[in-house]
Amino acid sequence: MTVISYPPKPSPGDRIAVVSPGAGLPGLFPRPFELGLERLRKDYELEPVEYPATRKMGSTPQERADDIHAAFADPDIKAVMASIGGDDQITVLPLLDRELIRTNPKPFFGMSDNTNLLMFLRNAGIVGYHGATVMTALGRPGAMDPLTAESLRAALFTSGDYELKPTERWNDVDRDWADPATFEAEPETRPGAGWSWVNPDRVVEGRSWGGCLEIVGWLLMADREIPHDLSEFDGGVLLLETSEEMPSGTEVFRTLRNMGERGLLQRFSALLMGRAKTWSFERPNTPEEAARYAAEQREAVLRAVEAYAPDTTIVFDVDFGHTGPQLVIPYGGLVRVDGPARRITVTY
Repeated sequence: MTVISYPPKPSPGDRIAVVSPGAGLPGLFPRPFELGLERLRKDYELEPVEYPATRKMGSTPQERADDIHAAFADPDIKAVMASIGGDDQITVLPLLDRELIRTNPKPFFGMSDNTNLLMFLRNAGIVGYHGATVMTALGRPGAMDPLTAESLRAALFTSGDYELKPTERWNDVDRDWADPATFEAEPETRPGAGWSWVNPDRVVEGRSWGGCLEIVGWLLMADREIPHDLSEFDGGVLLLETSEEMPSGTEVFRTLRNMGERGLLQRFSALLMGRAKTWSFERPNTPEEAARYAAEQREAVLRAVEAYAPDTTIVFDVDFGHTGPQLVIPYGGLVRVDGPARRITVTY
């Protein structure tokens, strides 16, 4: 059984590493990146420190591993944050020095492709933080979403319980980062309908695991960072959300089915399912098409859970992942899902 601990927290005035473990997209889209760095300095009073591969598109896995090592090894760096995700961080994992990182624990913030590093850290005994990358959360045009900003501040600087709240308004329609006009106003949002609960007859409190569904599937296929003793997930809270690649309901069902066949899905007592991303530049869905896609994904999740873990408490449309706001959830940390009270509390 892995012993997992919370790393020490930074304080205002500290230095925070900014790395690109997945892709050097700050080099292609500097506007949201620079805006995110500015907010780290002004709003959170942290001093961002960049590393050689942070803005380098096409960096090698070794270059990205070197940046991660340098960030964790430097005693003056008090936290680490990903610039954004990517799609090949799995190639970085074999190059990481687990002992170096384990003996220099620091809070790491990331999502999407950073599910790789979050899972690595959990296996090294370090609680990470799912959410709040520089370009997507801090670099949001106009202003940070208030729920994102509040959640990130609590995760960065405080310890203890924090209650997540459903958003009143949300967004998943992107605008072109290469267009300066994008940053002249906040994104258009639409009303939220709250969270949707299934089997809300219990209180579940356990450590979290999961992340971006596509990345979890890749890691399972590569058999990388998946514990051989699945009993350590018993009674835990599974976090899942899908990316802007918008996997079909069939693909979502098959991934969850394979988790069930592996004996993994049924280990968890609760599932928090992030709000589905229903729009992308490649698939600019109408509102009606977006609603159908979200319903298809929900049906796929319900079908798989009913087959393998029918008593699981499920909460749909939790505000984390590839939509906005991006609530920060401790990865490997404690999450309390109170079905009767319809409340979700995390421990930062």
